[in-house]
Amino acid sequence: MTNLPVIDLEYLAATLKDLLHLPSPTGYTDEIAHRVGKELDRLGIPYQLTRRGAIRARIKGQASKPARAMVSHLDTLGAQVKSLKENGRLELVPIGHWSARFAEGGRVTLFSERGSYTGTVLPLRASGHTYNDGVDTMPIGWDYVELRVDAYANTASDLEKLGIEIGDFVAFDAQPEFLENGYIVSRHLDNKAGVALMLAAMKALVECDRKPTVDVYWLFTIAEEIGHGATSILTPEIASMVAIDNGTTAPGQNSAEFGVTISMADQTGPFDYHLTQKLVHLCKEHNIKVRKDIFRYYRSDAASAVEAGADVRTALATFGVDASHGYERIHMHALRSLAELCVSYALSPVEIARDAREFASIKGFTHQPTGEADQELVPEVNEPDKLAADAQS
Repeated sequence: MTNLPVIDLEYLAATLKDLLHLPSPTGYTDEIAHRVGKELDRLGIPYQLTRRGAIRARIKGQASKPARAMVSHLDTLGAQVKSLKENGRLELVPIGHWSARFAEGGRVTLFSERGSYTGTVLPLRASGHTYNDGVDTMPIGWDYVELRVDAYANTASDLEKLGIEIGDFVAFDAQPEFLENGYIVSRHLDNKAGVALMLAAMKALVECDRKPTVDVYWLFTIAEEIGHGATSILTPEIASMVAIDNGTTAPGQNSAEFGVTISMADQTGPFDYHLTQKLVHLCKEHNIKVRKDIFRYYRSDAASAVEAGADVRTALATFGVDASHGYERIHMHALRSLAELCVSYALSPVEIARDAREFASIKGFTHQPTGEADQELVPEVNEPDKLAADAQS
């Protein structure tokens, strides 16, 4: 085990808290791009923005190729105004894929050209004193909720007078809680926690006296929740990219709220064999708690990059989130662990030198293990009596 630069946990927590209080539903991400840019300036890390505000920062390494990248997304779930209703409420459509079950009761901020308004998302039948059991028999879905704005509005005309229009963005308040036992409960931990831990990893690298092996690009995308992600932010030098995002801690999954969870596949297929194995080995080398998982209903920045035609090795390293896309919970242990993995990856040697070229001969191309397993290391499962005796001894 080699010593890794120390992750500043106070900085990580403070950065995450700051980001959580800054609304950024997909399509309304300008201000969080400014916030991250300001922090990169403070850290002295050069960066560029795309036309729409995705960020590509770079920490120079001992060589320029084969460059590495880590990516997280600035955008979160949210909603837009679908229609102005005659009862003075607003019909909503979701931004991103998430259930209206978790929108009910949510405090929100609506952004109009005239200014912002606060409000609450309520089921169509919101009063038990009026509807009795009808409150409990309401179906779940975006057709069965509406936004009540905290302003005088009893008709659609009243809403128009307030300057509220179809298409206005609605951001759900994160309402974060940072508990003394290390748990963090909040909306939008997906993926502001990823942004915060990447910034903490960058800070650790800048402040230590060790230079990354190759150039490391730190990417912050703005449309992952609607499937775009890292479609147009890579450079030809980047040969491998690790998406930093949330794992799905739930029954039937192997993710955890502690340590790092490496996703071996998501709904778009397997991640790169060599890159995922490298991340697992780095965790073991540096005593970072690690486990593997497969996400069946999940896609990330990595998927959008590959689908856009990027010839890049991809992997997905995650912090376990309980109730993802709902009322989420994580633990600081996972954020610290993943930040440590980011740092160890940046400082690790390059095993596949051939990746420095986009096209090359077969010489130096990778191999995957195909030989038979060493049977001497495998228990004799066909002899249960012997196994039981060994266990007792």
